[in-house]
Amino acid sequence: VSDASGCSMIALLHTGAAKFPQNLLSRPRQGVSHLLPAGVLKGFSSIVSKKLASHGFGASMAAMSSFPPQRYHYFLVLDFEATCDKPQIHPQEIIEFPILKLNGRTMEIESTFHMYVQPVVHPQLTPFCTELTGIIQGMVDGQPSLQQVLERVDEWMAKEGLLDPSVKSIFVTCGDWDLKVMLPGQCQYLGLPVADYFKQWINLKKAYSFAMGSWPKNGLLDMNKGLNLQHIGRPHSGIDDCKNIANIMKTLAHRGFIFKQTSKPF
Repeated sequence: VSDASGCSMIALLHTGAAKFPQNLLSRPRQGVSHLLPAGVLKGFSSIVSKKLASHGFGASMAAMSSFPPQRYHYFLVLDFEATCDKPQIHPQEIIEFPILKLNGRTMEIESTFHMYVQPVVHPQLTPFCTELTGIIQGMVDGQPSLQQVLERVDEWMAKEGLLDPSVKSIFVTCGDWDLKVMLPGQCQYLGLPVADYFKQWINLKKAYSFAMGSWPKNGLLDMNKGLNLQHIGRPHSGIDDCKNIANIMKTLAHRGFIFKQTSKPF
């Protein structure tokens, strides 16, 4: 007999088998249900759920079985915000550095790295930048430099087990700008090395176009619309954009899409 979760009742009763007549336990499955006391079957679904939850499972069990496995253990969703103006200022500097660690089996967020960064070349944010990103001067004043933030990213990566060679992870961005242009460009300007894990990534726009057959010209807004998803937070907030990326990825994964690296090797 199986309950609503698909688990065998006989298996669940195994530990208490001595309390039941052997001939009952050995009967064909289809004949067991009418021999059990009324109400026993009804409670099995909740019992199964509690048992799974007690072992660290739960909603993830359903999620894991509802879409094919991904090629990566973890996806690291990243979306920079940087100094900007009209006309554009040079060099641009990263002022928000968010990363979401997305479990490749469940597509759920497991950990967050989020820091604001003190710009040094143009330390004063422009009104245009604040209006676009929602980042005000007080959010970056006194914050760590990019070099210090990159050191903390590395510490976070190590703490999360992401530097283990047996763990496959990859960054995911909305476009190629973050890791092809912004980070390497600023690191070159400051004379800083770029860690190898920043040198391969998945461009969500390309992944979406492969999955849905159309290019999201307006980025996250078009992808959310195409998948009938509500936009999370405010556009051009780095951490909110990361949450939207994660939500879009989860939706595509549930539809059976397998994410692959889109960047070319450096």
